[in-house]
Amino acid sequence: MDQPVNPADIHKAIVEQQKIQDRKKLMVNGVLLLLLLAAPFVMYPVFLMKILCFALFAVAFNLLFGFTGLLSFGHAAFLASGGYTTGYLLSNFSGLTTEMGIIAGTATATLLGLAFALLSIRRQGIYFAMVTLALAQLVFFFFVQSEFTGGEDGMHGIPRGELFGLINLEDNLNMYYFVLVVFIACYLLVQRIVSSPYGQILKAIKQNEPRAVSLGYNVDRYKILAFVISAALAGLAGSMKSVVFQLASLNDAHWHMSGEVILMTLVGGMGTLLGPVVGATFVVNIEYQLSQGPLRDWVDPILGGIFVLTVLAFRSGIVGELQKFMRKNLG
Repeated sequence: MDQPVNPADIHKAIVEQQKIQDRKKLMVNGVLLLLLLAAPFVMYPVFLMKILCFALFAVAFNLLFGFTGLLSFGHAAFLASGGYTTGYLLSNFSGLTTEMGIIAGTATATLLGLAFALLSIRRQGIYFAMVTLALAQLVFFFFVQSEFTGGEDGMHGIPRGELFGLINLEDNLNMYYFVLVVFIACYLLVQRIVSSPYGQILKAIKQNEPRAVSLGYNVDRYKILAFVISAALAGLAGSMKSVVFQLASLNDAHWHMSGEVILMTLVGGMGTLLGPVVGATFVVNIEYQLSQGPLRDWVDPILGGIFVLTVLAFRSGIVGELQKFMRKNLG
């Protein structure tokens, strides 16, 4: 005769399993942090900062797409609006500190994200994606026609300045650690959002929106907030990028950039925290390696091929497939 199952034992086993998973995550994050701290002494800091900026952009997009289920084709607008705002303010107001310029760029992207959300959030699926694409194209043409952006020439010579008036950001090492701190803070913020009750509701909306509605949740309000947070983080990535490269250009506002962040998220692993970081690292490295060799004119077709291969054969992305392998073989 089977012994009755004690609910207390089940709860204890679940708690122990969660503690083991938390320890594993802590160890992985600790190793990654050590690697990031040592990286600028091995690799070119500006290249590493480029990876971190795009990783933050992908993390922002993944919050909306991977955890909420909203596919936006307009995230380039937020990246560019943050970059142009920060670049313009730092170039024209010498008394403005770097952190205030970055905050202003982030705020601009946040407001633009709110406008996008209010106009598009009631649409679903491909209709939502097309509305965001159309709005992003409006923003793109605004940047093309505006004098303050420099049009097709872009905005050059953006000063890095000093952080809090104390730390010289012209030094690449100082700039790298500043970007790293911002990236880690944003990554931990997204991690906290995803694991919070609010994040669980976002996942529920993604999996079954009608059921979430039937449970009494105002899903539009939750989706709008997710959209605005995602836009703010994307704008922050754009602001940081413009300071790092001392440049803001139309490339950041082009629809191609929106497609690129989708590729980064899918390749790394949609709906995973580390996936967008891995995807951004992979795509940026692939672009750099190809651009330095005889295949420089084939970068876009090759990236397109990687996108198709990922969708057809590796839908969970690099991190997702690794997680599946570990669950299957390591328990």
